[in-house]
Amino acid sequence: MSAPDATTPNTATPGAARLAEGLREHTAGMADAVTGRDPAAPVPTCPEWRLRDLVGHIGQAHRWAAGLVLTGEADAIANTADAEAGPVEAWPGWLREGAEALAGAVEDRGPETLVRTFLGPLPAAFWLRRMLHDTSVHHADAALAAGVPFAIAPDLAADAITEGLQLMTSPRAVTIKPELAALRGHGETLHLRADDLAEPGWLITREPDGPIFEHAAGEGTVMVSAPVRELLLMLTRRLSPEEAGAEITGERAELDLWLANTAF
Repeated sequence: MSAPDATTPNTATPGAARLAEGLREHTAGMADAVTGRDPAAPVPTCPEWRLRDLVGHIGQAHRWAAGLVLTGEADAIANTADAEAGPVEAWPGWLREGAEALAGAVEDRGPETLVRTFLGPLPAAFWLRRMLHDTSVHHADAALAAGVPFAIAPDLAADAITEGLQLMTSPRAVTIKPELAALRGHGETLHLRADDLAEPGWLITREPDGPIFEHAAGEGTVMVSAPVRELLLMLTRRLSPEEAGAEITGERAELDLWLANTAF
């Protein structure tokens, strides 16, 4: 499936087939970026990790999610430093095998079958979406570390932003990420707009009980505009607002507060 035209608004969640396609695409992109690289090479956007940690995390996460989807049970998530990705020459195949395992598990169970998630029972496609967006951001980490280009289809970048905001504004989110308590507020708003899409953007409001968001245009306490790829990398703190070329109007402190307490 091709990405929608950039002039066509589309705020719907991609279907399971598109999510699986994206998972395979970004796993392959990450595999290409790490091929032949030094396992001990640093990952500047994940300062505590070496390249082997990045590869181990993704391959391990795909297999963990596949097992959960198939069996309904999940082992405790292993420490990334203990993940065994094998010799560097085996990395590309090992990464692709993990993505195929997850895509196959969701297809076998059915994308609408309810499975366990950290937000409670949700359709199995949840794990395709979660792992796709985790993989796409770590593909960016690998590409930036290797000094090679990183590309992402506009529909997937936009959905990654939406999914990240859905996670951050979930009622359970603050129990998983206590830093989100700092984002309780009194109606302050952050409007994010992808200036290469026709969609209205994302309007985040800091309420007393925590942040909420909607797909909407409008004025914000701070307004941030950038291409959707750069907006995603800024929100995941892979690029600074300046590196992303973001146009910022209003109270910059509101954007800084959000970035200081979120990373998805």
